[in-house]
Parts: sequence; structure tokens; C-alpha cells
Amino acid sequence: MLDEIVISSAIIKSYTAKLLDSLEIDVAIAGAGPSGLVCAYYLGKEGIRVSVFERKLSIGGGIWGGGMGFNEIVVQKTGKEILDEFGIRVKKYKEEYWTADAIEMVSCLGMHTIKSGAKIFNLIEIEDCMIREKKVEGLVLNSSPIKTASLHVDPLTIRAKFVVDATGHDAEVVRSIVKKQGPKLF
Repeated sequence: MLDEIVISSAIIKSYTAKLLDSLEIDVAIAGAGPSGLVCAYYLGKEGIRVSVFERKLSIGGGIWGGGMGFNEIVVQKTGKEILDEFGIRVKKYKEEYWTADAIEMVSCLGMHTIKSGAKIFNLIEIEDCMIREKKVEGLVLNSSPIKTASLHVDPLTIRAKFVVDATGHDAEVVRSIVKKQGPKLF
């Protein structure tokens, strides 16, 4: 017989344990696009405690759509070497250019990143940076749906020895630091 309370309890306790384990980490990465995932993979593989925080429901950033919604990507030699390490199939297009399926790429990046020991949290937005004595020491986090609904609830913070801004063009972490510290960074 299905017990919905057991299922709810399992979700809440498992997620809470994962989040509690990420309150103090070595590296916090803002953004679970390809750059954030690859960074987390290499760090996790080295035994570094790393967590990735993604504001959207899905990981992968804009890579899902490839070019103009055609879910193919093009890489050159350095990119191909990284894709090869992840086991992502590539096809030679021309000398020094290879194509890969964007969906396969995101799926493989996500799986390998998690298996490396890194944790990925989706639906979490970076609200601010925790700065002490002119050093970034962590992130201030909030639920993306709560922010979208413009609800005023207190955020949570995590401490990290290092913070990586992998938010892409928006550079949200860097903008937060500039907003707090002004254009003269540290």
C-alpha cells in the first residue's frame, strides 16, 4: 500500500540533509550552466566539497537550445577534449570543428557532476554575497519561486571558502559584489 507520508518524509529529510551538508563548503558555484557544471565536476573529482546553485528548474543554462533552437552545439579542440572526458559523442564537422547533441551534453554533464560528489540545487537564486573584511565568504540564497512571487521572506546563507560566478552574461555574483563594494573592488 502506498504511504504518501513516507514519500513526503523521504523527500524532506533527504533534501534537508543535503542542504545542511552544504551550509559550510569549500566552493559554492552560482549557476548550473555548462561552465558551472564542468567546474563542479573537476572540483568534486578532487574531493573538494562543492555545491552548485541554479535559479532555474533545469540545469544546463541556455545550452539546451543550441543555436537558434537547433539543439546541436559546435566545439573546437579544447571543448572536444572536455566532451570526450565526459563521454559525450561528437561528430567531426570540418577541420578543428565538431558537433554534439546539446541534450546529451547537458545530461552527461549533470550526471558526471553529481557522481563526482558535487551537489546541485535547483530553484535557488543568489540574492547577495556574504562579505566579511573585504572577502567573499559565502552566498545569500533564496527560493527562485519566492523571489518571482515577490514574497518577502528571509533568505538563507551558506559559507564557502571560494565562490565561483558561473551565471553567464548576467554575472550576478560579480554585480552583487560591485553593488556592495562599489566599482573599486577590494
